[in-house]
Amino acid sequence: KFEFNPKDGIDNPALTLTEDTDAEGVGEPRFYLLTKDSAESFGFCLHEELGCQGHIIRQIELGGVAQRRGLQDGDRLLQVNGHFVDHLDHLRVVQRIKASGNQVLLAVLDGDSYEAAKSLGRDLSQMLPPDIRPRLCHVTRDKSGFGFTVSGPEGTKGTFQLSVRQDGPADRAGVPAGSWLLELNGDSVKSYSHTQLTKKLKQSGNKVTLLVASSGVEEFYRLRGLRVTAALADPAWLPFKARQLRLVKGPAGYGFLLKEDDCIWGGIGQFLWDVDEGLPAEQAGMKEGDRVLAVNGESIEGLDHEQTVLRIRAHEERVTLLVIDPAGDEFYHSVGFGHPAWSCP
Repeated sequence: KFEFNPKDGIDNPALTLTEDTDAEGVGEPRFYLLTKDSAESFGFCLHEELGCQGHIIRQIELGGVAQRRGLQDGDRLLQVNGHFVDHLDHLRVVQRIKASGNQVLLAVLDGDSYEAAKSLGRDLSQMLPPDIRPRLCHVTRDKSGFGFTVSGPEGTKGTFQLSVRQDGPADRAGVPAGSWLLELNGDSVKSYSHTQLTKKLKQSGNKVTLLVASSGVEEFYRLRGLRVTAALADPAWLPFKARQLRLVKGPAGYGFLLKEDDCIWGGIGQFLWDVDEGLPAEQAGMKEGDRVLAVNGESIEGLDHEQTVLRIRAHEERVTLLVIDPAGDEFYHSVGFGHPAWSCP
């Protein structure tokens, strides 16, 4: 049995789907947005149990975040932040939850429905919407502007739809035509008038970061009473990427030092320094100042220096590190996307 108690918010209500049951005894997936502060856990454990299929919700804390939102003992976890996970290794699912930080969007199916669907050979992934992730897009102005215009109902605050010029900067940055603007440079536009938004855009200089949602995605969250945040976004269109470094130890070692230090955005991180020229670390693309996000596919969120070193030394001759450079690190946190670990393929 593998037990996981997520320890790493903002407490925000989340409504779930009414659980209708079809003639075959299979109900509908339910969606929960769990948010918490750093002193809380999400209030449940994730089990892998002998003789039972799936990732099982267990040990729901009385009065905790999970119970307040409506998670039930025995629910099977199908999706984490829009990613289907039923087919994944249990530890990988745990790491996805850990990498979410203080907010996570879960899709679950009650235990009886899950067992019924499995016995009928149903494809569980087909029971879920194909794309429920908003997008984070970083747009760089050209001589004609950002390549989008904003419209909204007259006299109404916070409701802005984007018209995107084909092959313009916004289009190239991945902004879908007709999408709804939710955040500008990490700040919600919910309270903005059109005049205020225009002013904010002018103050942004040559670059803006937009959190946007297509009409279908916006409707998905709105119908369920869920708040869309950057933590749930697909960062694939952003210019900053986490990098995966695969190192094989040479006669002189890996050729780098690991140092615990303050992060530029606050908190403590594990950083790479003293990268030796010509040794495996440099050959793998390591740069001084890179922050380590994961070791051998496992997030190091919450680990101290000694624990991280032990992870690196766990396999004597090789190690895989997921890292982010200082510019990318600062950028992700400035727009509220604090855990870029899973943005790297």
